[in-house]
Amino acid sequence: MKVSISEKLRELRKEECETQVQVALDTGILEQQYQKYERGASLPGLEIAWRLADHFGVSLDYLVGRSEER
Repeated sequence: MKVSISEKLRELRKEECETQVQVALDTGILEQQYQKYERGASLPGLEIAWRLADHFGVSLDYLVGRSEER
């Protein structure tokens, strides 16, 4: 089963015991926009996806579901 980017973001955030606000602040994203990413209502652009992957210490391929290797 392929996991969506929204599910990956939620899973990674919870692993780090962070709030949505913390992730948004640390990555320079508006809180409301980050919430949309986690809900699957919006997809991050490439630059934001890179920032999120860097923030969580995973590869971009892992974040978008192209690889299971972090």
